[in-house]
Amino acid sequence: MEGIIGRKLGMTQLFGADGTVTPVTVIAAGPCPVVQVREGGEGRPARVQLGFETAKKARAGKARAGHAAKAGIEAAPRVLREFAWADAGVELPKPGALITVATFAEGQQVKVTGTSKGRGFQGVVHRYHFGGGPASHGNTRFRKPGSVGPGTDPSRVIKGKRMPGHMGAARVTQIRLTVAKVDAERNLLFVRGAVPGPMRGIVTVRKEGA
Repeated sequence: MEGIIGRKLGMTQLFGADGTVTPVTVIAAGPCPVVQVREGGEGRPARVQLGFETAKKARAGKARAGHAAKAGIEAAPRVLREFAWADAGVELPKPGALITVATFAEGQQVKVTGTSKGRGFQGVVHRYHFGGGPASHGNTRFRKPGSVGPGTDPSRVIKGKRMPGHMGAARVTQIRLTVAKVDAERNLLFVRGAVPGPMRGIVTVRKEGA
């Protein structure tokens, strides 16, 4: 399988036999049932839809419950994500099959996608690391952005100008991460380094190149 859905639990450390310390992020990944499989064609890869966790019956809705029932899943998943099936030589999984962390191996390169922490409305010093104005006596431009554009030509603010605004709460993908440990019994994936999102945030882990 090219990927799996999980929930970020937090960070910890792994200690090697030689005393080396590896900072890792612990992800509770899967087991994820296969909800839907769409065949590829005309240069398009096949798509596999996975589910994660179980939604409350009152919140699932008839459409999602019926969608899951077609795959033979009793309870509707809380989270649905699609993954491209790039390996044409491997048979596609059947709806209802379970995908676990056992599909990953120690030392494998992966990329993790999640929603970054929301920071609210922030100025340019925090948002874009501007240097700010002089900190001298009488100065009132400590954290202001300065000029935002010439007044004569083009007499407008150029699109993409870095200015104060909403920070965070965006889709972020961290690439070239390494799987440090796989705990198939507890459905845990230990990924070297940090991954996007807050604790308990939903993330997707995909094999590099997928």
